[in-house]
Amino acid sequence: MTAVLVLLGAAVGAPLRYLADQWARSRFGGGFPWGTLGVNVFGSGLLGLLAALPAGPGLMAFAGTGLCGALTTYSTFGYETLRLLEDGARWHALANVAASVTAALAAAAAGAAAAHFIAVLP
Repeated sequence: MTAVLVLLGAAVGAPLRYLADQWARSRFGGGFPWGTLGVNVFGSGLLGLLAALPAGPGLMAFAGTGLCGALTTYSTFGYETLRLLEDGARWHALANVAASVTAALAAAAAGAAAAHFIAVLP
């Protein structure tokens, strides 16, 4: 059953990542990987929230492992950063690494803080 929940979450997360990337490319162009940055930051925040909540194993399998796992992408982040370097856009590559790591960590911390706030609500 857990594997099915992971599969269902991934079936939602992967298309969301594709659609977010397509939207970002149409909105901002393809010079900087805004779509990947956006999904990685959003997914980090969501996972931070879920991990800090008293979420059950079913919700964590669906949303944590499946949805967040398919929505976020470390491999695309690495590939796109390398592509920027190969294209001579070293400052964009450096900005991508700095923004991705910093913003994803901040989003995870914000998600965890939001979960603690939710937990104390009556």
